Amino acid sequence: MDAETSQPAAPAETADLSAAPSRRSVIGWAGAGLALGAAAAGSVAAATMKQDAGTAPAVDSTADIPFYGDHQAGIATPVQDRLHFAAFDVTTTDRAVLVRMLKDWTKAAAAMTGGREVGAGATGGLPEAPPDDTGEALGLPASRLTLTIGFGPTLFEKDGVDRFGLKARRPDALIDLPKFRGDRLEDARVGGDICIQACADDPQVAVHAIRNLARIGMGVVNVRWSQLGFGKTSSTTPEAQTPRNLMGFKDGTHNIAGSDTAKLADHVWVAPGEGPEWMTGGSYLVSRRIRMTVEAWDRTSLKEQEDVFGRTKGEGAPYGKQKERDTPDLSAMPQDSHVRLAHPDSNNGLMILRRGFSFTDGTDGLGRLDAGLFFLAYQRDTRKAFVPLQTKLAANDKLNEYITHVGSGHFACPPGIRKPGEWWGQALFG
Repeated sequence: MDAETSQPAAPAETADLSAAPSRRSVIGWAGAGLALGAAAAGSVAAATMKQDAGTAPAVDSTADIPFYGDHQAGIATPVQDRLHFAAFDVTTTDRAVLVRMLKDWTKAAAAMTGGREVGAGATGGLPEAPPDDTGEALGLPASRLTLTIGFGPTLFEKDGVDRFGLKARRPDALIDLPKFRGDRLEDARVGGDICIQACADDPQVAVHAIRNLARIGMGVVNVRWSQLGFGKTSSTTPEAQTPRNLMGFKDGTHNIAGSDTAKLADHVWVAPGEGPEWMTGGSYLVSRRIRMTVEAWDRTSLKEQEDVFGRTKGEGAPYGKQKERDTPDLSAMPQDSHVRLAHPDSNNGLMILRRGFSFTDGTDGLGRLDAGLFFLAYQRDTRKAFVPLQTKLAANDKLNEYITHVGSGHFACPPGIRKPGEWWGQALFG
């Protein structure tokens, strides 16, 4: 989903990408192949190509991103290059046990995003006991790791049972997503009581974060499903080169910029009085695993590919224009082209903030690549943003001939943790 969302502003912090990849980054790509399989290994060429482009500024990939703040990091934050997303089912029925885990998760998240080990670390503590940290990130920088938590509809009520006394605190905007035309959702890739989005510039750092949270939550939560992603397909730093999706097209040219506070307030952050107070300053996340039929796409003519998107493949310019960021003339595009249908001018100004990633998860057993886009969209109210947009795209988008939605999730992401001692979900459970 291209979701042309807003005219962007420039980011505040950039660095030169013209240098060759560092030895650390090459080791990271290679080592991650052991942990991430095709998703990590397949991204080496893409990441190198971005470096070779030489014109795309980026933030310092070794930096720490502050964990504490008014909003959770990982939403408007400059998009990192790697993703490990996990949805968890809560297995305990004891509210106090779940609260204790959330407190432990928050402490661990603050440590890991700061480049520190969890608890007593991977080599500290009693020799007779398992270490507090799994250790695979020892010696690595934080790599701009962010950890973002969200709560799914089933945390509030599951199979008619209010397990934790939260039913009355469920936001009206946290709806059960409707079934859209063409959906072929797989039960094993849908839903979840809690989600964690781990983004970093080193895949081993992102995997380490999810692994340690899953370890801390053992006996309280189980991983329901997870997704590895590489090669961001949208950017919140529009001064940087626009990334390409696995179809070879620049994606998310007019995404909301992380520095555009006005657009974020209008379209991403929940305002006071919009639902329960515990969600004020938060956002609603929709995740969609979108599989691309890349074999069919690769046999499609260049002209048809460009007609599908309404953009040129090389420059990424909208039809009838010369440059990627030229104001689109929607009338110059085919009526069923993706950009024309998704653009704000076709949707009464509707905007979402995208943080999509490519994925490749081996083959499907029939000799076809299991590859595509893991779509992540943040918005102020899903009912007024993703739902009407996806309803329109599902019914009319030419791109549907080459994609299938197979996974889905919807989560309420509360505001940020403002100071040490606070914990994820405190306002919800308090």
